[in-house]
Amino acid sequence: MIIAVNTRLLLKGKLDGIAWFTYESFKRITTKHPEHQFIFFFDRPYHQDFVFADNVTPIVLQPPARHPVLWYLFFEWSVCSALKKYKADVFISPDGWLSLRSKVKSLAVIHDLNFEHFPQFVKPVHRIYLNYYFHRFAQRANRIATVSEYSKNDIAKMYGISNDKIDVVYNGSHKLYHAVSDEVKERMKIEFSNGKPYFIFIGSLHPRKNLGNLFKAFDVFRKKNKTETKLIIVGQKQWWNREISDTYNAMEYKNEVIFTGRLAPEILNELLAASLALTYVSLFEGFGIPIVEAFYAETAVITSDITSMPEIAGNAALLVDPYSVPDIAAAMHKIDTDKELRTSLIEKGKIRRMAFSWDQTAIKLWNSIEKICE
Repeated sequence: MIIAVNTRLLLKGKLDGIAWFTYESFKRITTKHPEHQFIFFFDRPYHQDFVFADNVTPIVLQPPARHPVLWYLFFEWSVCSALKKYKADVFISPDGWLSLRSKVKSLAVIHDLNFEHFPQFVKPVHRIYLNYYFHRFAQRANRIATVSEYSKNDIAKMYGISNDKIDVVYNGSHKLYHAVSDEVKERMKIEFSNGKPYFIFIGSLHPRKNLGNLFKAFDVFRKKNKTETKLIIVGQKQWWNREISDTYNAMEYKNEVIFTGRLAPEILNELLAASLALTYVSLFEGFGIPIVEAFYAETAVITSDITSMPEIAGNAALLVDPYSVPDIAAAMHKIDTDKELRTSLIEKGKIRRMAFSWDQTAIKLWNSIEKICE
């Protein structure tokens, strides 16, 4: 077969959740299936690291797809023409965008529908495009893959898609995530938190990540308890808005909150592994990769009891109501004071993490691809 893949998110040094899914999946699929030819569609000059095998042909299409008008031109014209030119048998889109003008069999990976549930967190011009096209992409796709049972049911209900058309393909965890020694843990605390224990948040600093309630809960936790535990925030302030800023500025213990910006995976693993717990109390997730990364780093997890997060966490995390500041603060107190609880959650995480690996992701995604070629 000739398999075309939308690889526009593979940008050296800038891989995010969907890009990691693309990278890890197709690094394995292309090498395990040398009998097939893969055409990778980039929208800007590519790095050689993303040409995984001899059976991969990288193609740069124009224009760079970074704005709704350019999204339209890229997918409806450039991709459509390229699929015809290279005689593709199937088109795989790991970020869900398809070409409605093309008749080539297509698999869309729709990770979640956060823009449908929280439209206020999406730029108006982006929201118009997503609302118009994504249900059409879902209808157009021969098959859909998604990253959780929650997202599968959400897509089916929201877009009127049969459950039989949707496959669940869990994410994995970066291979760098693992437990670290006590010596490394102490070094991380000295370097980042003045030698004090800390909770950690990892992700984009976006309103949907519920940073406002996390800040409020941390304040309550510190006020009620005699502790020097800090809060470390890892991520870029790209979506930092006035509400988050006002909440942070109103904190009594804002000086105990440490912002690191974006970190290299090697450092992030050590920082996560040295924490008391990951505090990931998002309002909506299609999966929640940091939860699995915490399992591999062997640290405890506090996460939300809504959307996909209970599914991914299983019994290996403290589940909280993300809308309840007292609930989040109480969980932080439990983790801070109960070493046996932390140990128990870590042990459960070691078992739970076995359900998530990029090898399994690649196998299940390939199974989805095969289904549309039958």
